[in-house]
Amino acid sequence: MTYMEPSREIPVLAEVDVLVLGAGPAGMGAAIWAARQGADTMLVEQMGDVGGIATVGLMSHWTGRTAGGFYEEILSRSADIQEAAEDYGFNGSPRQIINPERLKTVFLQMLQEAGVRLRLYTFSSGAIMDGNTIRGVVLESKSGREAVLAKVVIDCTGDGDIAAKSGAAYCKGRESDGSMQPASIMFKIGGVDYDRAIFPGGFEQTAEVPAGEIQALGREKLPSPAGHVLLYRTTLPGVVTCNMTNCIGIDGTNADDLVTATYVCRQQMDPIIQFLRSYAPGYEHCYLLSSASLIGIRETRHFKGVETITEQDIQEARVFDRWVVTKAHFNFDVHNMTGNGLDATGAQETFTQTKGYTIPYGCLVPEKIDGLLLAGRCISGTHMAHANYRVMPICANMGQAAGIAAALAAQKGILPRDVDVREIQAILREHGVEP
Repeated sequence: MTYMEPSREIPVLAEVDVLVLGAGPAGMGAAIWAARQGADTMLVEQMGDVGGIATVGLMSHWTGRTAGGFYEEILSRSADIQEAAEDYGFNGSPRQIINPERLKTVFLQMLQEAGVRLRLYTFSSGAIMDGNTIRGVVLESKSGREAVLAKVVIDCTGDGDIAAKSGAAYCKGRESDGSMQPASIMFKIGGVDYDRAIFPGGFEQTAEVPAGEIQALGREKLPSPAGHVLLYRTTLPGVVTCNMTNCIGIDGTNADDLVTATYVCRQQMDPIIQFLRSYAPGYEHCYLLSSASLIGIRETRHFKGVETITEQDIQEARVFDRWVVTKAHFNFDVHNMTGNGLDATGAQETFTQTKGYTIPYGCLVPEKIDGLLLAGRCISGTHMAHANYRVMPICANMGQAAGIAAALAAQKGILPRDVDVREIQAILREHGVEP
């Protein structure tokens, strides 16, 4: 059965130079840096706060790293603890710990300072196309259905929702079978005795407790597909962030699957807390304090771009001539797609490439759709490469590059694909980004 919607006129809310969709770290970088280059910029976000997984998703810390650029500015302005450290392991330096409430406010201040027009509680529902060129986006909110026209649209929605609706080519998940990494809901617990507490920060990190080894106990005692133990310090006394819920076999672009994942992950929270009380030293009196209102989706669409980054490029620490993101560093963080823990293809403690790598501009440019740029986990890359570049510091600097490129395209009246990458690089170099 179908319903034929009557045709109607949609009011045009605004005509802007650059329209950014999604206010996660990539979208923040894109909007702020487009505006800083003088572009009339609007940022649209479906949630009631900016920051995406970093804030609404209650992410524990900035996992992975880059050097220079927007990510460094975020840390400088938002970190509760400014101390730097050489250890950028899974729990990071103290500087990488996220205080979500502070970060929300800092991000809003940065948007306001840059002069970005912000629309919250607003969903991007349709692409306005002229042949193969995107001219704007249809929005839905309490204000009704509206359109925003733009010279350049940057899709930072994570899933590439508007890029998909524009007709940009993509695949989902792993190339061999379409499997996608599992979803999680982060939550915080209080009442933890930090002097005695354990903080296993990676699947391959173990801890001996009176009843045995904590990861083995998790696999045995927790309800499947939960089973791993990932616990992270916060900057608040007695508060720990848990990354232990797990839902496999869902598609983050499907609304019904998102509901299923929400049910599954929330039903795991109480058993996880009981497990920690029973087996983890220092957690005997812990309790649920808060949980994310945005589910963490790790992987969905990989768009086909002018260029594609591969796992070989990352392993070789490749420096592309057309670089726009540099010194990106993480590991192949592939969560198990059939259960808990690390997938057989993943590598955390055993990842040996320490130099970092670059991402070329063509990964942000869809192969055939004009007027559109991508930033965040949906750029053009393989499943394995995505497991490395999908983390927030790298996505934030992708957004910075996309925002600069979009502003240049709008100001020159050219297509994003025709922007001279050397001009993007020159601006990035002025702000500490070097290959």
